[in-house]
Amino acid sequence: MTLRPFVAPGARMALRSKRASQLFQGNRGESEVILDISRLLSRSFHPSPTGIDRVEYVYARELLERMPDRLAFAAVHPAGGYYGRLDNAAVRQFLAFTAAKWRNAVAVPSGESKGVVIRHMFATRPRPVPRAKGPRVYLQVSPHHLDDHEKVGAILRAEGAKFITLVHDVIPLSHPEYARPQGAQEHLRRVRTIDSHASGIIGNSQATIDALEPHMRHGLEGRAIRVAHFGADAPDIFGAKDENLPERPYFVYISTIEPRKNHLLLLNVWRRLVERLGDAAPVLVLIGRRGWENENVIDMLDRAEALRGHVIEAGEVSDNRMQALVAHARAMLMPSFAEGFGMPVVEALAAGVPVICSDIQAHREVGAEAPDYLDPLDGLGWMRLIEAYAVADSRERAAQIARLADWRAPTWRHYFDIVTDLIEEVTASDP
Repeated sequence: MTLRPFVAPGARMALRSKRASQLFQGNRGESEVILDISRLLSRSFHPSPTGIDRVEYVYARELLERMPDRLAFAAVHPAGGYYGRLDNAAVRQFLAFTAAKWRNAVAVPSGESKGVVIRHMFATRPRPVPRAKGPRVYLQVSPHHLDDHEKVGAILRAEGAKFITLVHDVIPLSHPEYARPQGAQEHLRRVRTIDSHASGIIGNSQATIDALEPHMRHGLEGRAIRVAHFGADAPDIFGAKDENLPERPYFVYISTIEPRKNHLLLLNVWRRLVERLGDAAPVLVLIGRRGWENENVIDMLDRAEALRGHVIEAGEVSDNRMQALVAHARAMLMPSFAEGFGMPVVEALAAGVPVICSDIQAHREVGAEAPDYLDPLDGLGWMRLIEAYAVADSRERAAQIARLADWRAPTWRHYFDIVTDLIEEVTASDP
């Protein structure tokens, strides 16, 4: 397979058969790090990010800070689907635009906003891969194009690089009933690509690494493996502003509406709370877009008159509004059946907001003793605890806030200490 960058006629990307590790002796701190930002570029027209979008953005931001002279950007570009290097200055401008868009700091008319995105797409068009002057590491932190084994192999040959990837979860394989149709097969192709090519693997939790290992034909031995928990951004990075908030006590749930997130449990709980408490019932705010395979949930959201005024489907919101909603909530709710990490749990706890979440390994790993844990099938338990948290002098809520004093949030600084160490280990290892 030949990969071509989307460049001017006559320009070509040199493809070499030898890997850089065969040409150069790896030295710690001297490798070129190529960060693939295909996911961010492909999501340019979306107003708000997914969790994976945020992670790829933070990688770009933090690695620019840590290794600006060693970092290069690349992508399989959405305009044409060709792989190539990106201009660093154009990427910096694109990252600033992306952060401002998510923060919603400036209201831009949609037509003008699309024009800005198109200009960024042109500025970040792929360029030829330069000849290697030393060892290289190709770093991909999203699943974008990992299902194309041949394409990833061609990229690694073109770059002459070792491959490091971040695995977010293996849920389509461990719980295929929660995936989109064909989702398990697509994810298996991604794992096969990782199995064939990865010299280093970053897991966002030990739960993810444990779930990944049975699906690796060649196992994890001989690879550099790290578990690194995502950090929680300081409030001033995506600063919240005053927002209109529900007048009654309310709870929030941040998640795409999909089967494994267990929205149906919460909607049934809320219906029962409304029947018992009437207008004194707390409010549930759902943040996130509608996903797939959710007919029962969508029917309740659209047609359950009993929930009108008690369940607010906020959809995709700006970071400012999301942070304001979380900051004033009685608790963050996370009743999901399966997670790779559970980023909303960490971000809520880091903001001092209590969390009530499902008792699963990924949540326990990052939440430790701080949250209140419940079985995701225990509807009556969820109803009792939510009702207890809703009152002004809630002993249960006060107890969790007291436990938060002993909980320490993972930081992006520590996270990238781990990532940097992994990069150096992979670079220094024998080919």
